[in-house]
Amino acid sequence: MSQKDQYAVIGNPIEHSKSPWIHARFAEQTGEPIEYGRILGPLGGFEQEARRFIAAGGRGMNVTVPFKLDAHAFADSLSPRAAAAGAVNMLSFGPDGVHGDNTDGVGLVRDIEVNLGVSLNNARVLLLGAGGAACGVVLPIFDRAPAALTIVNRTAAKAAQLVEQFASNAGDAGVRLSGGGAESIEPGAYDVVINATAGSLDAALPDCDDRAFGAATLAYDMMYSPKPTVFMAHAATLGARVADGLGMLVEQAAESFFIWRGVRPDGGAVLRELRGKLTARV
Repeated sequence: MSQKDQYAVIGNPIEHSKSPWIHARFAEQTGEPIEYGRILGPLGGFEQEARRFIAAGGRGMNVTVPFKLDAHAFADSLSPRAAAAGAVNMLSFGPDGVHGDNTDGVGLVRDIEVNLGVSLNNARVLLLGAGGAACGVVLPIFDRAPAALTIVNRTAAKAAQLVEQFASNAGDAGVRLSGGGAESIEPGAYDVVINATAGSLDAALPDCDDRAFGAATLAYDMMYSPKPTVFMAHAATLGARVADGLGMLVEQAAESFFIWRGVRPDGGAVLRELRGKLTARV
């Protein structure tokens, strides 16, 4: 091991991960003495790989597909947002054991508000999807005090379960929370529509209502690609402003870096460089 503190991302597959590149840029920005690598975790072997990394002096680890539930079970303690999400995408290793967190929602919110300049305060927000990706962003959205959050899913019962799960949090935050199938979408264009489904991987549109989109709507797909996703392309035809999840990727990494090192890097600068690299390959 070198004298630099060791961090890594674990997943399967992992070769495509941009996290090492992103964290290398953060280290250059801040002067923090870290090295960040990739770990190809064998299916069913997450805990063994994590313990091996800890034994070698590892300080922290980002976790991607398919190990977020394994990381949740592995952690000795959880942040409130990780507990609510039921999944962990970052681990910190210290004298108090293994602490699990979920920075995806903070990354989403920061990208929307800081990089895209759209305030969630008092906004009407529509969240499409009720899986793990959606669960992980609800509390960070509540933290920004929107006026209302509607959760819609093809299987309406799953959206209804999320509404029930987060009802008390919504009450504490003063957010009007509702959800179910597409019929639960309220009249009038929303300020922000977030696609938290995996539909864009298969070029499939999520269940929605075209009337939810307008000229003042930000349509945000949590997936990212060099070209607009099918969700983004459809929303654009309805007059909405569109964005993909590349900024969320960078900002969730920035939140991890901040938790580990106590220094917040400039995610916007790294995002612009990464966007340029992806665009150049198209």
